[in-house]
Amino acid sequence: MKLGAQPITLRQLQYVVAVAEARNFRRAAQLCHVSQPSLSAQLAQLEEALGVRLFERGRSGVLPTSAGAELIERARKLVLDADDLVESARRLGDPFTGTIRIGVIPTISPYLLPHAAPALRARYPRLTVAWTEEKTDSLVRLLGAGEIDAALLALEADIGEVESAAIARDPFVLATPHGHPLAVSCEPAALRELRDACVLLLDDGHCFREQALEVCSAARTEEAAFRATSLSTLAQMVASGAGITLLPELAVETEQRRAAIDTRPLGAPQPHRTVALVWRPRSSLRAALRQLAATIRDAYPGGAAVSRPDPRARKPPRRRA
Repeated sequence: MKLGAQPITLRQLQYVVAVAEARNFRRAAQLCHVSQPSLSAQLAQLEEALGVRLFERGRSGVLPTSAGAELIERARKLVLDADDLVESARRLGDPFTGTIRIGVIPTISPYLLPHAAPALRARYPRLTVAWTEEKTDSLVRLLGAGEIDAALLALEADIGEVESAAIARDPFVLATPHGHPLAVSCEPAALRELRDACVLLLDDGHCFREQALEVCSAARTEEAAFRATSLSTLAQMVASGAGITLLPELAVETEQRRAAIDTRPLGAPQPHRTVALVWRPRSSLRAALRQLAATIRDAYPGGAAVSRPDPRARKPPRRRA
């Protein structure tokens, strides 16, 4: 390993990342709390040291050059690693002080957080959890950019290279209006029973939509023209007689209090999702996040938490949801 002086600085790399994200030198300077001439001068020094032009000005703003795109991505990773180093040092005394930022998808947050958030406050009174609710793709982007520390989502979605701790196996159930023919039996519903049924689904961008679509495709159902933005809307539309739907079991108790719906389990192979807490590989918070995952697992409603999950398991890449 070479330990000599390097011709670049971490601050210069931070400027590079800021310009790449802002696509504008003035806004990047504001983000970095420096003057625009100072930022521009530092970037010029960096480009001279590297012998590569990183940005070009165009009609749509500042754009990375073809040669600079790869270097900008490497700079982003170095800045994240440096942030993790500083955070790790800060938390050596007590990792459960300060703030941890956790994202959560909308098909999990209203059903799990009322149980998990109080449990975390009780277990770690000096820790503040800042929750962010977004769809899976947005959370993956925020996690990769270092804007959140972890995320609660479904492992079956395309979430890239992460480390994870499974929280629970969340089966899907059939939801129908009261009195619907599919609600008569208490036995698990076979997919053939759903053939040609009118099924209501979530709007694009929800990973649960893609998972439900796989079931509907196998059952040869018909998708209704209406697309909901939340599971609560789906449940209300089902109660009104607009069709049937699939719900994650996690949501059933809450939605049955709000809407006149019946539910029925689905037969084998029972479709499900795996609720998990995920974080960046090599995150300085990995040990603390595993403990937080264990607390969330203990608070999971209905006692359906996964037994003895491997918190060190990495999520293999999957099809995008």
